[in-house]
Amino acid sequence: MRDRTPGLAIETSGLVKTFGENRAVDGLDLAVPAGTVYGVLGPNGAGKTTAVKMLATLLRPDGGEARVFGHDVLREPDAVRSRVSLTGQYASVDEEMTGMENLVLLGRLLGHRKAAARDRAMRLLEAFGLTEAAGRQVKNYSGGMRRRLDIAASILNTPDLLFLDEPTTGLDPRSRNQVWDIVRIVVAHGTTVLLTTQYLDEADRLAGRIAVIDHGRVIAEGTPGELKASVGSGSVHVRLRDAAQRPEAERVLTGELKTQIHLEADPVALTARIPGEDADAGAERASRALAALASSGIVVDDFSLGQPSLDEVFLALTDRALTDKKMEETAA
Repeated sequence: MRDRTPGLAIETSGLVKTFGENRAVDGLDLAVPAGTVYGVLGPNGAGKTTAVKMLATLLRPDGGEARVFGHDVLREPDAVRSRVSLTGQYASVDEEMTGMENLVLLGRLLGHRKAAARDRAMRLLEAFGLTEAAGRQVKNYSGGMRRRLDIAASILNTPDLLFLDEPTTGLDPRSRNQVWDIVRIVVAHGTTVLLTTQYLDEADRLAGRIAVIDHGRVIAEGTPGELKASVGSGSVHVRLRDAAQRPEAERVLTGELKTQIHLEADPVALTARIPGEDADAGAERASRALAALASSGIVVDDFSLGQPSLDEVFLALTDRALTDKKMEETAA
């Protein structure tokens, strides 16, 4: 990676970080368009947080290259830091101080005069729905309120790039939605957001493009629609009237769809992913499967064909990556 590609907020090539014998990040390649939400999706231990810390200049890479808005993270760390902000997995605000005191203190540390820091704090507290709690100690905030305050602290000086490392971990659904709304507002004002998450619906709702990483490397990248299309044309969901007929339904669907059938926790439900075909061919196969169930005397209460969910995409991709890794180890 010699020359900066115009329009990219982040570029990495072969990025590596090791801890002893553990390669936490193993040749990571990313290209993050400016002005977007870019999702980095992966299980625990995939290397998401380690990658973010290298990009934010908090960890030194052991190999490869990384640039943020054209600035090399190793040779120009101050230039990188001047354009980024990081919200980690846990709130970094002082619990013994009030929400207002936290933001004013950080504003002063960032160089604002006292009146300007207080004005900026008041506007952020209002924007994030925290005005009534401004005078309360943060230790008395709910998890969602702490997370909103933490993000507010991250944008006291509006960054060009905001790293959000699993920002909604442990939050209830309402608080998660509030954080998502804040992310959308931040991006609407021109900030690029790199979002790491384990929540597939979060990546689906917020990110324009997603990199799926496992064992420290990218195993798939694209828009949510592209990733869903990469593992098949659709998913068939079936609910039976009689749970006793599920074994026979599994046999029939396996024969018709030529794919593995997933037995849901619901004893009358089955799901199958239709392998890579176009949407029309997938719908035709699904129709034949439904007819075969009826011919076998299996009563279906509900039948649907839809695009694969990101959950199914993630499971398919990580299973494939694990198989490939085992084959590499065997060959070695």
